[in-house]
Amino acid sequence: MAGASSRVHYLSDFGCPLGGRAAGQPHVLRHEAEVFLSTGREFVYVYDHEGGLLTAVYQFPDQVWHLQLLAIRRTLYVLCARTGIYCLSLDSLDRSESQACEDKEDEAPPYPVIHVEPDACVLPDAALCAFTVLDDMLVTLAQGPTQWKMQLFERPCAGEEPQPGGQVGEVELSTCTPPGGVLGKPTAPCFLPVLCCVFPPNCRAPHGHPQGCGCLMLEEALFGLLFGVDATFLKSPVILCGLPDGQLCCVVLKALVTSGLAPGDPKVLVKILHHLEEPVIFIGALRAEPQEEEAARELLPGENVQHSDCLVALGHQGRTLAIKASWSESGNLVPELREYCLPGPVLCAACGGDGHLYHSTPSDLCMVDLTQRDSPWNAEKTDGDTGGLPSVLCPVTLNICSALALCVTARAPTGSTELLALSSKGRLITCSLDLSSEAPVPAKMSVANAGQKIKELLSDIGDVSERVSFLKKAVDQRNKAITSLNEAMNVSCALLSSQEGDRPISCSITTSWSRLELRDMLMATCTLENSSSFSLDQGWTLCIQVLTSSSALDLDGTGSAFTYTIPVDRLGPGSRREVTLPLGPSESGVLDLPVTMSCWLFYSLREVVGGALAPSDPLEAPYLEKLPLNLPKQEGVCLPLCKRTVDMLQGLRFPGVASHPAQAPCVPGPACDGVETFLRTCQAPGSEPAGAASLRAKYLPPSTASIRVSAGLLRAALEDGHAGFHLCSATLQWLLAENAAVDVVRAQALSSIQGIAPDGTDVNLIIHEVAVTDLSPAGPIQAVEIQVESSSLANMCRVHHAIIKRIQTMVTEQAAHGSSPPDLRMQYLQQIHANHQELLREVQALREQLCTEDEVASFSTAQKLLKIYKQLRNPSLVLL
Repeated sequence: MAGASSRVHYLSDFGCPLGGRAAGQPHVLRHEAEVFLSTGREFVYVYDHEGGLLTAVYQFPDQVWHLQLLAIRRTLYVLCARTGIYCLSLDSLDRSESQACEDKEDEAPPYPVIHVEPDACVLPDAALCAFTVLDDMLVTLAQGPTQWKMQLFERPCAGEEPQPGGQVGEVELSTCTPPGGVLGKPTAPCFLPVLCCVFPPNCRAPHGHPQGCGCLMLEEALFGLLFGVDATFLKSPVILCGLPDGQLCCVVLKALVTSGLAPGDPKVLVKILHHLEEPVIFIGALRAEPQEEEAARELLPGENVQHSDCLVALGHQGRTLAIKASWSESGNLVPELREYCLPGPVLCAACGGDGHLYHSTPSDLCMVDLTQRDSPWNAEKTDGDTGGLPSVLCPVTLNICSALALCVTARAPTGSTELLALSSKGRLITCSLDLSSEAPVPAKMSVANAGQKIKELLSDIGDVSERVSFLKKAVDQRNKAITSLNEAMNVSCALLSSQEGDRPISCSITTSWSRLELRDMLMATCTLENSSSFSLDQGWTLCIQVLTSSSALDLDGTGSAFTYTIPVDRLGPGSRREVTLPLGPSESGVLDLPVTMSCWLFYSLREVVGGALAPSDPLEAPYLEKLPLNLPKQEGVCLPLCKRTVDMLQGLRFPGVASHPAQAPCVPGPACDGVETFLRTCQAPGSEPAGAASLRAKYLPPSTASIRVSAGLLRAALEDGHAGFHLCSATLQWLLAENAAVDVVRAQALSSIQGIAPDGTDVNLIIHEVAVTDLSPAGPIQAVEIQVESSSLANMCRVHHAIIKRIQTMVTEQAAHGSSPPDLRMQYLQQIHANHQELLREVQALREQLCTEDEVASFSTAQKLLKIYKQLRNPSLVLL
């Protein structure tokens, strides 16, 4: 087809139309230098194309659905939504505007808005949806309760009163319910119907209708094949109607003239030509075969109507019908119907006099050529060629998007075609198309050259297909990465916004003793639970850090830290994952408590984003080398979950109170070789092992420490979870709440218990009530004394430290409730404080003395130091 080059010029801006097709169909009409347009709102604009000025603006009561110009009578007919048809005489309006301009010579354009008076409505009817005007007739299409009704009236003129008796005939078209129709309350359908009038060639040509006003003239052959012998003999115009349900039907105008009270029979008057199965947007006609130059010269200079040999109709989704009279193989003249599929959805369309069809979509304005063209690969026609329609239509883009209304003007003297279009932003533009330059036709090539050309094309197609495959894979990877990043963002927001209370993703830590590789091990179980609506997939890792404390005997030592990383793979909503880690003892039998465990989620940006940006296949590198590879500088995102301290109270075991003594765990000890194990098993019954721990336990007194807590403070703190138990037993249950033996303590209501530390030494917890008499002038204060005994000074210190931490937390919580202590003897407290200060000074002096004495003298100093420590660990104060 011809090559098309376009030049676009902006003429004026009328504002962005509101609503779209359901609210009103924009229209553009041109007659000589005047352009009439509506944007789908209640305004109609008159624009002077030559002067580039807006000459008039008319405002109607409601949205404008359709307008038509009867140019020979200078009359403009406008269909207003839910009101009726208005008739405006342009001559009288021109005179009034000239008079207004003479009265206001100092005022500059834009011109004031002219409000159309109600008496200009010549056919009031709220159900009207479309109309077309002939020289002396007016055809309307109204939406009834269940059917579309076509009515014929005598054409009313401007200034005339509405005449109820002016109806000439009517007929009902479709039996289906119109879209949006409500019984008794007609509303605007989603798509307005389309009406146009088709004239036979020997009929008086409609000179009064400008281009685009819905008046077509077909050749005699196509007219007779479509509408039958009756329409040809009567020389009657035919009304074509395209309905929103896809029907394309016709009514012979002279046959519609019936009595005013007796509607015509639809079976006789209405003929259905085709069904597009989608709303009809446009009906037009053009020449599909080039016209002879002699025939073209027969048109008068002022005549702009030519005999078309092809009728076209477009649906909303792009389905296109073309009908043309063609010769069959037997030599008979038959109608040829072809359906095409053009890009959609179609906003508007227009036909040009050169065999071109223009249609607009939201993304582009396209042009297709329906004229007969010989194939460049076979320049000679075959004998069976019937000169029919092309089998395929190839749209050519004009690089104009979202045109809501089109109008094709007469061809300029230079041979170009000019389009008037109204864009979706309300701009009136003109597009000049140069269709005179034909596309070069390639020379006839040999079979060998054609084969080589085909091989080259196939090779190019293969290369493009391979590149498309690689790029599609890269796009899929990036889409997955974006989806994963979105999930990570949602998870981060959910965790960071719920710092207190129940969290959507939580981690809990529990401890228990278990047998592992012939040794008893303290195991920590971390349970990751996903209670959110998100999923933890690729890139998520559960990190657990175990920070051990320094030895109690090595004050200057530093602890060690171990970090475990566990990939989280597809942890969906409602799922949980458990991870068990050994805490100790080590092979030497040492377990330094407390141990601090921290859990957090880590999202690896490099794993997710870097994997999507970097090519996974070396062959993809040439195709992806132009893509930006902006890898993230940050490794990832850390989201803290929980932090838990495992102390000696959780590491104690109590085999003497186990519910199943036969299953009581054995006491671990230092690792030894096979000979020592053999000698221990051969030892006589009743004999004792000769070790440093056993000797210390037998001959040295145990290390003790005590803490006194007010009974009232304990009752207030433990009243919720330990009701019904003695205060001493409830206190022991509270201390061992995170130990596995708490159930046995609760069942037996114990107030004292003997346990075993991880290294095998004994640890005793003794709880009893005492009365402190010297502290308050009001009388004795009831208190609970928590006493810790152990043969190991280090284990005693660890248990003492764990108890102090729990009591500190309890006192802080109770202080927030506003509890007040009783009256105290301040002089007694000052004396106790002074005694403690003196003991601390003695400790400092003895520690400095240890650094300068020999081994024999330091033994005595150490004994004094231990005695002072014992006094400090057993104060006479009570926690209130």
